Amino acid sequence: MTGPDYSFEDAAIVSGARYVAGVDEVGRGPLAGPVTAAAVILEVGCIPEGLNDSKKLTAKRRAVLAEVIMASCDWSVAHATVEEIDELNILRASHLAMCRAIAGLRQRPCVALIDGNMLPDGLDLPGQAIIGGDARSLSISAASIIAKMWRDRIMVDLAQQHPGYGWEANAGYPTPAHRRALLDLGVTPHHRRSFAPVHNILCKGQSASS
Repeated sequence: MTGPDYSFEDAAIVSGARYVAGVDEVGRGPLAGPVTAAAVILEVGCIPEGLNDSKKLTAKRRAVLAEVIMASCDWSVAHATVEEIDELNILRASHLAMCRAIAGLRQRPCVALIDGNMLPDGLDLPGQAIIGGDARSLSISAASIIAKMWRDRIMVDLAQQHPGYGWEANAGYPTPAHRRALLDLGVTPHHRRSFAPVHNILCKGQSASS
């Protein structure tokens, strides 16, 4: 199976787009932590070798590629907080993070290539949703690498503040160890209260105290 290429970007450029941004998010599924999005405009002629869906790369390879991307490309990272996730829902919060990442680029893109099956609410420029885009578009692949690296760093920092949940390893995803820690240690301010496993624990606690 072939990896990502530049065909989506080329098609946009042929249609008149000068700057094409790839956009991806990470962190929809975790029980804790923000959802993080990145936007990247690759420089034609110096596209890093080995770009791919961040999930298909080792942590070491992601770190190397992230440094190359940040040194050679126009890139931006943005987040939606736990509070925003709980207030808006995870889909709308992901869209908010994506729009914030696009707005943070030095150059305003003419087109945004979005990983997924729908364009973000509030997108104020032309866009194309690409299912499986992080494995099909080089720009989206680059965005997926940046987003994952930044969110993983955030979760490592939060793990030091709240030991016992294993966030340095599970990044807030609902692993068995994380679920056990929720029962044993309780809910932190960084847990998503609208997500069922966290919500159910809070409801049980309220019932027990009433």
